Amino acid sequence: MPLLAGFATSLTLIVAIGAQNAFVLRQGLRREHVLPVVLTCALSDALLISGGIAGLGELLTRSQLALDIAKFGGAAFLYTYAFLAAKRAFRPSAITPSDHAPAALGTVVLTCLGFTYLNPHVYLDTVVLLGSLANQRGTDGRWLYGLGAVTASFTWFFALGFLSRNLSPFFARPRSWQFLDTTIALLMTTLATWMLLP
Repeated sequence: MPLLAGFATSLTLIVAIGAQNAFVLRQGLRREHVLPVVLTCALSDALLISGGIAGLGELLTRSQLALDIAKFGGAAFLYTYAFLAAKRAFRPSAITPSDHAPAALGTVVLTCLGFTYLNPHVYLDTVVLLGSLANQRGTDGRWLYGLGAVTASFTWFFALGFLSRNLSPFFARPRSWQFLDTTIALLMTTLATWMLLP
């Protein structure tokens, strides 16, 4: 059934640990602007998947300029966020959520948009791969497949954002936040470097 196939394939792609998931996890743990963050991620996926089904994937793969902009812009963004995470990790007094005021909503949403749209792999997964797989289902099945993929995205991001707060007792200790930010810094640096490899 196209709906279930789209759900399963999309969930498999989304669950992989990446920059966007790490950001959503951190916001969920901090209980800071969680709803706008998960909605931004899920609605962006819905937009990109729909674009792929409508034929945007074919246009994207033909534009080397668009791929290069996403590649180098995304790497620069990830390196910057890695630096900020490393800076937080080396300043334990500023790690626990209660130590400072929440970040502004606009800043958080812009950062989330950066993780979403400056990552070329997001386009490859949603626009190109899921769009291509959906279109193999024919006229009748492609949008059902897309609906399944979008449903998986909403399910995952809402679960990650809102259920991660159950880990908050563990993250009540500054050392736990220090470990998380160190892990995020290493992950972002690795992903950015991997993006720049030929």
